[in-house]
Amino acid sequence: MIYTVECGFADPDSEADWNDFYSLEKLPALISVSGFHTSQRFKALSGGCPVYLALHSIDGLDILTGDEYRQKGGGNFARWQRHITDWHRNLYGGLDRAPALGEGDYLVLSATGPEPLIRLGLTPQAMQAVAMEKVPEYRWLAKGERGKTPDIGPLPEGVHVYAPMTAQLTRDNNDAFEKAR
Repeated sequence: MIYTVECGFADPDSEADWNDFYSLEKLPALISVSGFHTSQRFKALSGGCPVYLALHSIDGLDILTGDEYRQKGGGNFARWQRHITDWHRNLYGGLDRAPALGEGDYLVLSATGPEPLIRLGLTPQAMQAVAMEKVPEYRWLAKGERGKTPDIGPLPEGVHVYAPMTAQLTRDNNDAFEKAR
């Protein structure tokens, strides 16, 4: 399943520190939770959506309601909470693992159907909301490679483009990351 967390951040003075916290502390803590398999952060390149997106591949909803998740930082934004805006969480079925995106890639999400992504020359994967907010109920995601995908130009309504902010963490590469710190 794919667990999505989306939000904006309303304090430019502390935004860099918040991003460091999220990328360097929170993601490694989450990927250490049993049942988390991948975690990656993105920043929107298009408007009309929350600026930040995190995609996590997890086993299921019970992971997010368990003690280990709470103990290792699930929902732990106390220091930053007053600056977090437009916060949304969803759990989607339909995909076992989120695609890993590199520096030369971008993520395209559609809430209006697969057709806009197909017209952009992309191969969409379907997801259906099964828990949490359940909005949007359906989403399609596609991985695009800069330079290999035609210029996407103006986006259709409900389609948003994101660039990766971090590499995709997995249990294996998180262990290596923790040892290097």
